[in-house]
Amino acid sequence: MRRIGPAAAAEGPPVKASTADPVEQEREAAVARLDLHYTSMLRLAALLGADDPENIVAEAYYQIYRKWRKLRDAESAEAYLRSTVCNLTRMRIRHLQVARRHAAAPAAANSVASAENSALLKDDQRVLVDALQALPARQREALVLRHWLGLKESEIAAAMGISAGSVKTHTARGLAALTQAMEARR
Repeated sequence: MRRIGPAAAAEGPPVKASTADPVEQEREAAVARLDLHYTSMLRLAALLGADDPENIVAEAYYQIYRKWRKLRDAESAEAYLRSTVCNLTRMRIRHLQVARRHAAAPAAANSVASAENSALLKDDQRVLVDALQALPARQREALVLRHWLGLKESEIAAAMGISAGSVKTHTARGLAALTQAMEARR
């Protein structure tokens, strides 16, 4: 699969300046402004457990670009992008689970982190990330959206497609499991 960045996804077909559609120009400018969130979306996908966060984020940018005319509120583009990253990551993880279940030979259990990730994460952070990865997907998503992105319960509920009460439940259970994992390490 060819990798593209957010700027490449936003380029689209060339448009003449004199005959350009105003909606098209607005879409181009808005998606270009979303480039500011590329790094945070990449981290979000990685923290949610994506095996290839760059492709997930590139697909999210492509989807928001493609569906721009259907977007009800241009101000909510960042929230839509975040939701799309969460959904694509969830779908990718499900796909990989099904593929692994039906694979003829089991995959190697040892996964190797990239050199960049290994260099950036300290020992405690690695333990925390490992414990985070061991959580059920919904608990992990709720914790990442709440504590890493600092979203409100209503924003998390919208991003995950669940009720605010479920967000509270997933967050509380996830925090309890993380606390237990970190205390067991000491």
